Formats: sequence, C-alpha cells, structure tokens
Amino acid sequence: MTVAQKPSEITPSPSLRRQIEELSGQTVAACFQCQKCTNGCPVTFAMDIMPHHLIRLLHLGMVEQALNSATIWVCASCETCTTRCPNNIDIAHLMDTLRQLSCQKGTKAPHRNVPIFHSTFLASIERHGRLHELEMAARYTLKTSGVAGLLKQAKQGLTMFSKGKLKLLPSSPRGKKQVKDIFRRTGDRGRC
Repeated sequence: MTVAQKPSEITPSPSLRRQIEELSGQTVAACFQCQKCTNGCPVTFAMDIMPHHLIRLLHLGMVEQALNSATIWVCASCETCTTRCPNNIDIAHLMDTLRQLSCQKGTKAPHRNVPIFHSTFLASIERHGRLHELEMAARYTLKTSGVAGLLKQAKQGLTMFSKGKLKLLPSSPRGKKQVKDIFRRTGDRGRC
C-alpha cells in the first residue's frame, strides 16, 4: 500500500496576478474554471498545461510557471477560447501577453524554434503590412537551420513557386502605413 504524499503548498500572489491583469487588460480573477476554453481548443494535444489550468496559475500569481510553459507558444490565437468564455476573458490575448512578457524577461522557451518563428512572423508583417510567406520561410529557415537547411528546402520552395503558391515579391496592402504605425507605437514588445 502506498502512502499519499502531502501536496506542495502554494502561496497565492495577488500582486503578480494584478500585474498580468494590468498588462493584458483582462480580469483573470473572473475565471471560475468552467473549462470551456480547454474543451474548445483545437491544439490542446500539443499543450503541456491546459488553458484553464494556465488561467488558474495566473490567478494564483504563479506567473513564472506560466511563462515556462509550452502552452503560450503552442496557442494558435484562433480565439475559440475567447469566444467560448462565459466571463468574456480574452484568453488568446492573455496568451499573447504572456509571450511578450516571456520575451521581455528572456525566459527560455521549451521549444527553441517557436519564439524564432513568432519573431520572424511579426517582422515580416511589420516590413510589408502583411505576411510575405517566401521571405518569412527563408528567414526562419536561415535562423534555425542555416544555409544547409535553406538549400534542403529549395526544391519544395521551387515547386510551390511554380504552382503559384508562393509569390516572389510581397504585395503592398492598403493600410500598410497604419500597420507600421502600430509596430512603431508598440516598440519591440513581443520580439524575442
């Protein structure tokens, strides 16, 4: 017969919770753990902490555990959780806030390439006003696999280009100036 171990003690930190609430503009304390966010999330299979558990960590002020999770990087920001939340907590925005905070604090992500993807994605949008897939894929591959990785993917890239799936030059959307202005006003928040 095994003896049950005493659970570790958790000392809630309301001040850390309030910091997250101020940064995100979301009332984390409103969550009553209904689990609708987790039940609707299409990427929970890849998460180490389910969305409702992550919110509970934040509620307790256990921000470091949240920042060290793979969940904040796996989140697809599809906003299914936000739509399903009966208390109108924008959970997708909370995840984005945690990614930004993780980058600012220099927290090492569980998967090395995910923050690189995040940063490369945002940089492409900042430069062109929208995502330019070819440039983003090339920059990401160079940062993660070097020239050898880029050469390895060249054949697939040429096939996609020949079928019209990749554009050589980025398009210039309306509102490009407004997108650049958003990046200018927010600075380097979210960049890793």
